[in-house]
Amino acid sequence: MFLLKNIAATLVLPPASLFLLAAAGLWLSRRRPRLGQSLIAVALGALLLLSMSGVANELLRSLEVGDPPAPEQLAEAQAIIVLGGGTYRTAPEYGGDTVNEVGLERLRYGARLARQTGLPVGIAGGAPLGGTPEAETMREVLETDFRVAARWVEIASRDTNENAAHMAPLLKQAGITHIALVTHAWHMRRAQAAFERHGLTVLPAPTRLAPAFQGGVLRWLPNGGALRSSQVALHEWLGILAARAGGLAAR
Repeated sequence: MFLLKNIAATLVLPPASLFLLAAAGLWLSRRRPRLGQSLIAVALGALLLLSMSGVANELLRSLEVGDPPAPEQLAEAQAIIVLGGGTYRTAPEYGGDTVNEVGLERLRYGARLARQTGLPVGIAGGAPLGGTPEAETMREVLETDFRVAARWVEIASRDTNENAAHMAPLLKQAGITHIALVTHAWHMRRAQAAFERHGLTVLPAPTRLAPAFQGGVLRWLPNGGALRSSQVALHEWLGILAARAGGLAAR
């Protein structure tokens, strides 16, 4: 189910969906030239827009729900929870699996908050595609590179909702109900909602916030990094809409 869900999401999101739309336009162009050419134009136009840094940046900003917490806000939290961001598999320079750049950015900020506050740290991330559970590699990096211990290590989850479902009981057993949640700013809206559904009070502690709009011609030139950022943002919105639809269906 996890693999099928991710395949479906890949096909729905750009760039795959835009390539499929363009292919449909090519197929239709002989029988219905105007419709076929329109589909191709829409696909190419959307690909161009989503490849612009200015567009990608605003899509990421549309997901953000708060600023990094102030010290007085952190004083109310009982623990810091860091969510995994992916695995760098069979890394030759590290001799095996380790965290990828997304996970490393989250761990760095989580470790900083832990040193500032003295709060215990929990990390969450399983192995949906097999291999070493992500939280195990996170613990190694957290303890070896940042000299911060992990008190809770959740290794059974396959996605954000399961991060919350499996971590919440561990925290509640320890009397923890108020957490500072560390993840990327573009992921915080969905992550916060998932942990709150499981009865926790969440203080958002986002990292890597998108910068405010800045002019300049380079922001409007297409590039692969911007297309990737647009895909990330649209993936998050798709996840948010799916969660809302699931909640409505449950009612």
